[in-house]
Amino acid sequence: MALPDQKRTSVTYADAGVDISSGDRTKQRIKYLAQKTFTKQVLSEIGGFGGLFKLDTARYKSPVLVSSADGVGTKLKIAFELGIHHTVGADLVNHCVNDIAVQGATPLFFLDYLATGHLDGEITEKIVSGLADACRANGCALIGGETAQMPGFYADGEYDLAGFIVGVADKDKIVTGARIKAGDVLIGLPSTGLHTNGYSLARKLFFEVAGYKAEQYVNALKEKAGAALMKTHRSYLSIIKKLTATDLTVGMAHITGGGITENLPRILPKGTAACVELGSWPVLPIFEHLRELGNVEQEEMLRTFNMGIGLIAVVPADKFKRAKAMLERANEKFYVIGKIVKGDRKVIYQ
Repeated sequence: MALPDQKRTSVTYADAGVDISSGDRTKQRIKYLAQKTFTKQVLSEIGGFGGLFKLDTARYKSPVLVSSADGVGTKLKIAFELGIHHTVGADLVNHCVNDIAVQGATPLFFLDYLATGHLDGEITEKIVSGLADACRANGCALIGGETAQMPGFYADGEYDLAGFIVGVADKDKIVTGARIKAGDVLIGLPSTGLHTNGYSLARKLFFEVAGYKAEQYVNALKEKAGAALMKTHRSYLSIIKKLTATDLTVGMAHITGGGITENLPRILPKGTAACVELGSWPVLPIFEHLRELGNVEQEEMLRTFNMGIGLIAVVPADKFKRAKAMLERANEKFYVIGKIVKGDRKVIYQ
């Protein structure tokens, strides 16, 4: 049926919740932040349909691209409550950087995906500023991404953040774990906290079981609950580069979701297992407190959280002294947390 011949109000995209003009203004601010991360290999500007990056093949005999994608997860819920948006970008970039660095790759470029119900220019700028700062710190160019307004899909004041990274490694220098053998030493590097994993359980224990408020001071932690949970996921890139430059490691595991229990076996070759000595490193107070709050079984803790170890490097026994000296020169804390034994690609706790 034809509509009555009368004047009708024109409906716009903004009426549906998507303000294109506001989004365009925000993207101009983002463009400036991203450009500060550009290297001479970046051949495109922010705003194109795709980011262009020229691979410097002269630096590599047989270059192999290494990629990874990840998100920040429910740590964002705490960011929303506290109004802290400048650190989640570093959480995301550093997580992705670590994932490819443990395979011997150098980060080249990064793309982000930011989706929200209503695009708040100030919050978006804080998020992207954090992304850009972390990219610069890791020698990585932020060459593009997607900022999506999806009204009705996300609650007011909430957003999701994910990222995609590409790096490069020489084929004969890729660290796969294939050379790991019984007798190799496990060196653990400390985490800053939960990093970006285990937050669904941590939030339940803190905010439901214990009834904490994000701004509440917790004596057991000697800081506020929200601050303890928002500690930034650290990048291990600089120390990884030192380990790989002198061939001191035959395998590295980034300890993320699944903890040591599920991440360390990912690099173990057939016929080997990892014997990890509990008590060989200081478990951070936040993990002990989480365990107490929920009476959580040790097995569950070890396969959910990093427990204070964010990276494990497998070092041949005959190279251990050199690795130890290098780590000490770099002022990097580390712990000898176990060794490789014969077995069936699993972690054995002692």
